Amino acid sequence: MKIEHGKPAVKITDKTFNMEEHYYNKVLHAQIHQLVKFFMNMDKKRIVERFCHLNPIVNREELIKWLNYKPKYIQWSGTDLFHVTTEKGEKRMVVIETNSSPSGQKSMPLLNDNEEMGGYKRLIERSFLPFIKEKRAIQGDYAVLYDKNEMEATGYAIALAQLVQEDVYLVPFFNEDHAASVRFNNEVMQVRDENENWHDIKAAYRYVTQKPWNRIPIKTKTILYNPIIACLAGGRNKRLASKAYDIFNAELKSVNLKIRTPETINDVKLKEIPLWLERFGGQAVVKNPYSNAGQGVYTITSQSELDAFMAEEHDYNDFIIQSLVGNYNWSTTSSDGKYYHVGMIPNKKSEIYVADLRFMIASTRDGFAPMALYARRAEEPLKDELEAFEDSWKMLGTNLSVKTIDGWDSEIRRLKLMDNKDFNQLGLSLDSLIEAYIQSVLSTIAIDKMANQLIGRKKNLKLKLFNAINGDQILMDEIMK
Repeated sequence: MKIEHGKPAVKITDKTFNMEEHYYNKVLHAQIHQLVKFFMNMDKKRIVERFCHLNPIVNREELIKWLNYKPKYIQWSGTDLFHVTTEKGEKRMVVIETNSSPSGQKSMPLLNDNEEMGGYKRLIERSFLPFIKEKRAIQGDYAVLYDKNEMEATGYAIALAQLVQEDVYLVPFFNEDHAASVRFNNEVMQVRDENENWHDIKAAYRYVTQKPWNRIPIKTKTILYNPIIACLAGGRNKRLASKAYDIFNAELKSVNLKIRTPETINDVKLKEIPLWLERFGGQAVVKNPYSNAGQGVYTITSQSELDAFMAEEHDYNDFIIQSLVGNYNWSTTSSDGKYYHVGMIPNKKSEIYVADLRFMIASTRDGFAPMALYARRAEEPLKDELEAFEDSWKMLGTNLSVKTIDGWDSEIRRLKLMDNKDFNQLGLSLDSLIEAYIQSVLSTIAIDKMANQLIGRKKNLKLKLFNAINGDQILMDEIMK
């Protein structure tokens, strides 16, 4: 997608949903795998029964309560998970990060061939519209905002227009666009059409991912799905997400539930990174805490990779560092032991590739529901032994997004679908999907609870508290006041 600044908001007049425009080509003729379809249609009672059968010390009633949790701020999310195992052969789904404006629908085969809008309609109908109806909306129109992933943003806009039969505006809203077609007037979002007319927006579906806090205020009269606090509290802030997980895990401990993550060290300054790398045995993952789409993430397994990282210019002064999940022979041994990748099923060359799982969920009247799933494999196969000159990211990095001069592109060849062809290669079971769903729900709740702590009675950010737990002046200066 080439970024063109100053583009106007476009009113959806043609409400025809053309699948070719809102799904990747490889999805158009894909048949969903029956196991995935079965999982997507499972009710919570059966999910809990199965999970507790395999995890008998988990408190069943508490798990049901959390799956039915009603979030206040983060209404939909996409969690990235690794399928890992321990030295003892205990398989786990581990949370890498949780995104507050996730992709997913364009990569998800249809559950029902007669429902061409698939997950687009399902999410708008079951989550977005019920959420809006619960709020007191101002007079105005609907809008879908985006700064990447135009394919999905357009799909959501058309699905929304069909369902509400009202004006819906599709609005590009790029970072550093000084002629943007979005503004806020007395806390009300307004969008500018091609005739230079401004329209009040009563509710907006927000697919704005790049530093959204620098152009969207925290407090708005326009209803946002999701609001900016969802990003700052963990949905686009890996630093605060890690702290949210730890706080919620303390609450979950009594019922034997846990958000599983790599061991994470927060609030690390650039000069401290070599010391923490030594603490992790020479293998670690270093992350810019506020980046997304695979940007600002570094796998470090050698001196050359460390030197390259230290030589780069970075937007922020603070980082997080995590234990590295790699091959058994070169994964970090953390305080929880050693996790290493299960990986995909070996190919004909006996090569095993790393893959992650993106799990999108949304809040509905019946609790959190799965909305879309897809997987992404790394560029190169996993090796048993690493040479000092090798690029570990090519074996471990799974994100498909690539930042280009013109905007964003995706390496679709590495996309793995939940269809009959790809799913069998992933080595996932029904129990893997159940655990991934539960982990996604718990991590989303942790962020929502953190967001709730950060908002005061007047719906403003508690600046002193936020600064105390996320003390980064560069970020504070970016937040739109």
